[in-house]
Amino acid sequence: MTKARLLRLSVVLVSIFMILLIIVYWDNVGTAHFYLHTSFSRPHSPGAIVAGEDWEALPDVDEFLAKLLSSSLKQNSSVPRKTEQLLVQGSNKPVVSNLEENVRGYDWSTHKDRSSLDQEKLQVERQRTLREFCANSSFTFPTKERSFDDIPNYELNHLIVDDRHGVIYCYVPKVACTNWKRVMIVLSESLLDQGVPYRNPLDIPREHVHNTSTHLTFNKFWRRYGKFSRHLMKIKLKKYTKFLFVRDPFVRLISAFRSKFELENEDFYRRFAIPMLKLYSNHTNLPTSVSEAFGAGLKVSFSDFIQYLLDPRTEKMAPFNEHWRQVYRLCHPCQIDYDFIGKLETLDEDAAYLLQLLKVDRLLRFPPSYRNRTASSWEDNWFAKIPLAWRQQLYKLYEADFVLFGYPKPENLLKD
Repeated sequence: MTKARLLRLSVVLVSIFMILLIIVYWDNVGTAHFYLHTSFSRPHSPGAIVAGEDWEALPDVDEFLAKLLSSSLKQNSSVPRKTEQLLVQGSNKPVVSNLEENVRGYDWSTHKDRSSLDQEKLQVERQRTLREFCANSSFTFPTKERSFDDIPNYELNHLIVDDRHGVIYCYVPKVACTNWKRVMIVLSESLLDQGVPYRNPLDIPREHVHNTSTHLTFNKFWRRYGKFSRHLMKIKLKKYTKFLFVRDPFVRLISAFRSKFELENEDFYRRFAIPMLKLYSNHTNLPTSVSEAFGAGLKVSFSDFIQYLLDPRTEKMAPFNEHWRQVYRLCHPCQIDYDFIGKLETLDEDAAYLLQLLKVDRLLRFPPSYRNRTASSWEDNWFAKIPLAWRQQLYKLYEADFVLFGYPKPENLLKD
């Protein structure tokens, strides 16, 4: 009787082991090109994770999966010579077919190295600012106090995972996210062109870049891993290099408005422009297409857009669209310990430094900037006709993004 029980128990344990083994290896979790704890990573406490060392105390399931992942990493720690020798191929300049990119254009001019920018010190300062305000109990904002486990799966859809290189990127719309998504596609080889992975980010068509099926994101883990999804997320958050890029919150809003309402965008016209024109400009019987509306001179004003953001009915109907949703709601910086914080204001330098630290700078270069990028110097003109009370309310709405990422309070816009 005892032998039969032991046999059944052994069968169950072996089955569980095989299922977990399949889960971990099926998607190449933590396979080759795993670059962990590069020179920009924050110093780790004695109990923190370091590849090849003991991990800090984890629940049993986490510990078991972690050991499997570590075993995989040891077997695949070297970078294949073939991959190392890959050079950026394809055209030198993009084929611009998208209206937005055609309007903006690319800046192919040579950027001088800014030797005065000490990237390592910049990262230390940016991370220190973020950590200090996340830990400051007197500074509060919605969702700050919740844990990672409290974040619903649908709010993790901006975290793109590259298992081949051990990288997690949280994309923020209007902060060079199109080109960073292109970079992630090249690194993860998640999209093929005639059976061959893309090597040049700018060769990837824009419509594929923003197709959600192209990227592996955290919110998809539940469908793949079921109840083990959170355990795997936590392991990858500890072992992978995590980065995001941010920009001045008010400038980001201006950029979003220019992109989605000053250009003909059918989807945004129907979903957002029509309600705004009805609610804040008292228009009725609006055209059903954006081309007709633009032809009749019916466009959302920047004032309409600000009213929409401040209207309490907006959030009650649905969360902010990702193009103007706050970064702290997209990337959860107080719940996720980011290793690298880039800024659009120093995009060229930050991008080059990050690719170097990830040891992928031999594989690709970051695509060039737009030559007419929305500038912070435009803020005064854009907000000139916005009432002071609205500007002050708007700042409160985006205050956490200003503070967490070290952007100065725009005093000139918030006082008479």
